[in-house]
Amino acid sequence: MFEDNSNEPIILTDYLDDESGELIQLVSEDDEGPLSDENLPDELPILPIKNTVLFPGVVIPITVSRNKSIKLVKKAYKGDRIIGVVAQKNHKKEEASFNDLYEIGTVAKILKMLVLPDGNTTIIIQGRQRFQLVEALQEEPFLKASYTVIEEEEDITEDEMKAITSSLKEAAYKVMKLNPEIPKEAQVALENIQSYTFLTHFLSSNVNADVSDKQKLLESNNPKARAELLLKFMLKDIQMLELKQEIASKVHSDIDQQQKEYFLRQQMKVLQDELGQDGPDQEINALRQKAKDKKWPDEVKKHFAKELDKIGRMNPAAAEYPVAMSYAELLVDLPWDEGTEDNFDLKHARKVLDRDHFGLEKVKERILEYLAVRKLKNDLKGPILCLYGPPGVGKTSLGKSIADALGRKYVRMALGGVHDEAEIRGHRKTYIGAMPGKIIQNINKSKSSNPVFILDEIDKVSSDFRGDPSSALLEVLDPEQNSTFKDNYLEVDYDLSKVLFIATANSLESIQPPLRDRMEIIDITGYTLEEKVEIAKKHLIPKQREEHGLKAKDVAFDKSAIVKLVNDYTRESGVRNLERKVASVIRNIAKSIAMEEEYDAKITEDQVRKILGAEVFDKEAYEDNKMPGVVTGLAWTPSGGDILFIETSLSRGKGKLTLSGQLGDVMKESAMTALSYLKTHADSLGIDYRVFEHYDLHVHVPAGAIPKDGPSAGITMLTSLASVYTQRLVKKKLAMTGEITLRGKVLPVGGIKEKILAARRAGIKEIIMCERNKKDLEEVNEKYIKGLEIHFVSTVEDVLEIALLNQKAKEPMEFILPESGK
Repeated sequence: MFEDNSNEPIILTDYLDDESGELIQLVSEDDEGPLSDENLPDELPILPIKNTVLFPGVVIPITVSRNKSIKLVKKAYKGDRIIGVVAQKNHKKEEASFNDLYEIGTVAKILKMLVLPDGNTTIIIQGRQRFQLVEALQEEPFLKASYTVIEEEEDITEDEMKAITSSLKEAAYKVMKLNPEIPKEAQVALENIQSYTFLTHFLSSNVNADVSDKQKLLESNNPKARAELLLKFMLKDIQMLELKQEIASKVHSDIDQQQKEYFLRQQMKVLQDELGQDGPDQEINALRQKAKDKKWPDEVKKHFAKELDKIGRMNPAAAEYPVAMSYAELLVDLPWDEGTEDNFDLKHARKVLDRDHFGLEKVKERILEYLAVRKLKNDLKGPILCLYGPPGVGKTSLGKSIADALGRKYVRMALGGVHDEAEIRGHRKTYIGAMPGKIIQNINKSKSSNPVFILDEIDKVSSDFRGDPSSALLEVLDPEQNSTFKDNYLEVDYDLSKVLFIATANSLESIQPPLRDRMEIIDITGYTLEEKVEIAKKHLIPKQREEHGLKAKDVAFDKSAIVKLVNDYTRESGVRNLERKVASVIRNIAKSIAMEEEYDAKITEDQVRKILGAEVFDKEAYEDNKMPGVVTGLAWTPSGGDILFIETSLSRGKGKLTLSGQLGDVMKESAMTALSYLKTHADSLGIDYRVFEHYDLHVHVPAGAIPKDGPSAGITMLTSLASVYTQRLVKKKLAMTGEITLRGKVLPVGGIKEKILAARRAGIKEIIMCERNKKDLEEVNEKYIKGLEIHFVSTVEDVLEIALLNQKAKEPMEFILPESGK
């Protein structure tokens, strides 16, 4: 039933009985004729309706709820019952004015009015003839307008009328056949319609089309054009109904196919049981049998049983089935409480560590301490060690030795470049291609719950939009939390406290402070010359000899040859490049043997130079220069310690300061601080203050392509500036490290051990450093300091007193200065 404010149109073609109120008969064609002009009033009360269009001859019920409409209906029903019905353009508009209505509507007669118990009024109206609004006469208490009646055109032949009637009825029957909601009585009513005009109005009223489209049908004055437009709408409706039927048929077909597959699978299951072949049930039973021997927590045991029950209820052909099976297999394969027994023979452990690595006493001592505590108390949680040092010193290979010493499985995970948090925590099972994180994967691969787990290059973990792996590692590397580590894929807690985690790093600066706080940092510095010689003799040469298919009698290295390799070809903290150079020499010998050429099996210094060519590093570059303003400093780098030169020169100008050599902000500040100090204390150092105003200063740190920064060059900068301004030479084979203040205090710096090793490699004999760095020497082996004279200072005066000689350059620079006061 339509309302004047309804949203759901229902076309009604039946009639209400006066006494019973029931719909009893279809409107006959006799009732659809137009009213005569003398029966029509001059003015029409206008009733706006929503969501439908009234056509001549058609009867529809309308529930009237708007105040204006109720007043209109009641007044019209007491009078001639003639009203004008016009469709609204916008059905959401509650109070409609003439601007909200279409211009063409239908004159209607109220056949019946019923007042319902809820207070609404329902009227049964029949459309009679079309009209066009001419002028709005009133809007209160209801709409009223003048109008003109639109006469029907009869521009159609009888043959055309029959053809169109046949096409319309055929389309209507097809709609009824495709739409099961249309009652069968509608077909009988359609068969009884003989009038061409009423047929088009009847079908226009019932066609599934928008109000705007139905309004076009009403406004069409040409019966042939109206019929063609109506047929277009009906054919469109037929296409939609056919598409719906096709979709419903496909769905039904899919359901039938699923039922067929189900029965076939049941038959296949019976056949597999008869033949003794493995089916889904056998796989589940195999997992259940395997789980009986597992030593795992009760919580995991219950979770596993629940997963198996879920798999048992699952269709083996479903996409989720293999995912669920893979998950259950991971649960049962993981080593929950299956591990290796630690070897508590401390003498054996020391023997293994000494066999594989020369030096590294601090690391070896820490491992022996761990074993000793485990031997005395068998429930110690695994420590988190971080081996920190330059490349090539044996951090990663040390993990294998520790695993061998403990009798544990060895697992290594490379963290360099890892930028996805899921690499650590795993993916949730809901994602396609989900898998556990690398931690659980490697534990599962090792088949041990207490392996030695190497987290290689932990300082090179990166982060992006996929998360921060460093933060995910916080739980893994916290001894208080990793007993309940939760992998996203695993969904249950896994105990990592038995794992001995060993991280390796080249730099601590890039590691998050909370992550660094969870690890015990063990510093592995570079090797001395003596250590490198021993490592080459015991490890590198035998290894390369074996890899190149040679025997001990085929080649042997003289000690002086190894020293030359270390000093002249591999200036580094570790031994990686030294191993490459050893391999180059042995390859040359292997070629001679393979080509049956004569060669000397004893490798000497001369042969090293002959095979490898000219020396890569020149010793002369590390010796002192006889010019003032050149000072040797000590620096720390991720590859170990190194020495650097600071050169200063003066030229006539206006006191301009130039800094070059790719210096960072800290080193630039050190240079400016040193210059300010010299200006303040020029008199005590014997410097004419006019030099600062009339000479330009240029400070350069060679190797300009390499960026340099850090707080270690303060006293080196000051000594270089003091030397060039006083033209006094700097002490030979002297290097220094430390920062300064404007008050002349010397501040401590880091990386002392690396710097001392760098000084030894460069042939330095004396080192100047802050007095507060004396405590750092306690961690440095005495043999590293042997032969070095270390001066501890607290003020700049002490530095200059030690570093500057009273001797001036052979040809000192003469300062040309204006007289005082000019």
